[in-house]
Amino acid sequence: MSLITSWLESANAPDTDFPLNNLPYGVFSLGGAPGRCGVAIGDSILDVAALEEAGVLSFQRTLTTGTWNAFMALGPAAWSALRSELTALLSETTETRAQVEAALVPMAQVRMQMPFRVSEYTDFYASRNHAFNVGSMFRGPENALPPNWLHIPIGYNGRASSVVVSGTDVRRPTGQLKGPDDDAPRFGPSQRFDIELELGAVVGTASEGPIDIRQAAANIFGYVLLNDWSARDIQAWEYQPLGPFQSKATATSISPWIVTAAALEPFRVPTPEREIELLDYLKEDGPSLYDIALEVAITPEGGTEQVLSRTNYREMYYSAAQQLCHHTASGCPMRVGDLLGSGTISGPDRESRGSLLELSWGGKEPIELDGGTTRSFIEDGDTLTLRGAAEGNGYRVGFGACTGKLLPARG
Repeated sequence: MSLITSWLESANAPDTDFPLNNLPYGVFSLGGAPGRCGVAIGDSILDVAALEEAGVLSFQRTLTTGTWNAFMALGPAAWSALRSELTALLSETTETRAQVEAALVPMAQVRMQMPFRVSEYTDFYASRNHAFNVGSMFRGPENALPPNWLHIPIGYNGRASSVVVSGTDVRRPTGQLKGPDDDAPRFGPSQRFDIELELGAVVGTASEGPIDIRQAAANIFGYVLLNDWSARDIQAWEYQPLGPFQSKATATSISPWIVTAAALEPFRVPTPEREIELLDYLKEDGPSLYDIALEVAITPEGGTEQVLSRTNYREMYYSAAQQLCHHTASGCPMRVGDLLGSGTISGPDRESRGSLLELSWGGKEPIELDGGTTRSFIEDGDTLTLRGAAEGNGYRVGFGACTGKLLPARG
């Protein structure tokens, strides 16, 4: 697919994240006003709430609610209809063009808010490279992957209450810490605080009972960049026998724009060849990953930004559709606004690892930064930024940035 041109010139720039091919959904506010549903286009936001109030769009008033949950609940037919209507409004000279132009707001003037209410949050562990790296550090390469890993998308239920939008500061957590030479745990600030580069899938259709793998992708409304902040030292002490708890409850940052599954459709790629055949309920009937280039950057306080890692979502072993299918296999109901984290996305090389734990190999190989400083884990004042985009023919479908600055622990 090539660029779909718009009469809004900034949407036709080859380096914009938000051409007409994209049309991601977010919530913005001006000043202290309540949040409004908007669509990113070029360097502007189209206030779709204003267009529904004016009668240009009609979706049962769901676009005036200040969140995208009610619209998602209308289902795939409505999702397709809105995308088609927006494409027409922004590409053709129609009698409503003046109203559409009046509803454009400069992106630089707004504050972004959470684009949807997170009903539940589940995080997975679905990159083979990441799982092998972490397992190698703690169990050696011969026992890196748990026995079930090649059979099942491993996940845990996280905290929906701690999911925050990009730009929200994150406070260094405190908790129980115990090193290998300590006789007993102590309580204090995490010294091994980390990020995880992930893609989050937003469930747009509620369900009761198992979702067939052939239907699972259609239940996903769209995707966000996701940073699953992780306290590695708290995690090391607490994770046996039930897995992560407080170490993952500090915050999970997401990008402010939901990039729809429809916008990513041209970028589908297959999951990798299976080392062990999956059970039938997890076997996809077509390509279910996406070719999305991703990067992690760090900006020390008072310093300049430096890219730490570049990878791609196509490196995943399990897709979001497989994760959703497995999540419901027990009969677990899904709600509109459920968020599924992909798990850390790591490539095969050091430069493509999606966490500082891997990049510094547990702190044994510190990362050299410009100016002569190093990092093994995040220091107070550091800002971490995730970016991602799928590259098309003369255009890109991007997510914008997902950023967060680490503040010192309380007290």
